[in-house]
Amino acid sequence: MKIPMLLLMAVWLNAQSGGCALSSSCPHPPSQWCSSLDSAIQCGVLKQCLESNVTRSRHTSDQVEVGLYYESLCPGCRMFLTEMLFPTWLMLNEIMSVTLVPYGNAQEKPDGQKYVFECQHGEPECLGNMIETCIMNMTDAAFPIIFCMESSADVLQSAKSCVELYSPKLSWDSVMSCVKGDVGNQLMHQNALQTSALTPPHQYVPWVTINGEHTEDLQDKAMNSLFTLVCSMYKGPKIPACGEGKIHYRSYCHNE
Repeated sequence: MKIPMLLLMAVWLNAQSGGCALSSSCPHPPSQWCSSLDSAIQCGVLKQCLESNVTRSRHTSDQVEVGLYYESLCPGCRMFLTEMLFPTWLMLNEIMSVTLVPYGNAQEKPDGQKYVFECQHGEPECLGNMIETCIMNMTDAAFPIIFCMESSADVLQSAKSCVELYSPKLSWDSVMSCVKGDVGNQLMHQNALQTSALTPPHQYVPWVTINGEHTEDLQDKAMNSLFTLVCSMYKGPKIPACGEGKIHYRSYCHNE
């Protein structure tokens, strides 16, 4: 039994609400409770892990797709990702998927077989964008790692410790090999192509798409309460988690 880590919050909440105390003999950290049948049994959350996995399978085909086009050092992007997008994903991951594209207002220029990138907030932001892009290509725990980075006082300095915390099997050296090598360069080029293909073209970041669509109305609703927007747009069987959410944030990094 292999259950994605994104179900962890739902499993924990189910266990608590059901009066199920975690086993004192549990030798695993929370991220591994549902990683195998043995760990679920040892930690006393087998029922919750199984129920969460079944529930997720029912909703996958109807998931609301949320896309975030952003920059790693843009203050408004960081605020939206950490205070709106990630909390909503924790609560509604069974009915929503998230695509992160760290590029934003950057510019790329061909340089032989590679590309050179210039970022709105300078070289540190280009490095942050590249680190997050490589991490997304290397581990299923990318979103928690990126949340850890973006919610830290120093995005770049926290990157290594965030990787060690949420994906201990992923070596930092391998991440930096991607960042400095051809793979990272090509991945960032794909981010550039994906961003330039937006319709309408993006004018600022954070730029939010819902099911591949961007309108000012959807953007405003996402900024005011992404939780409410996702629940309202989900067309599958209703889930108990959907209710009122009143988180608000609006701050843009304009493409100037």
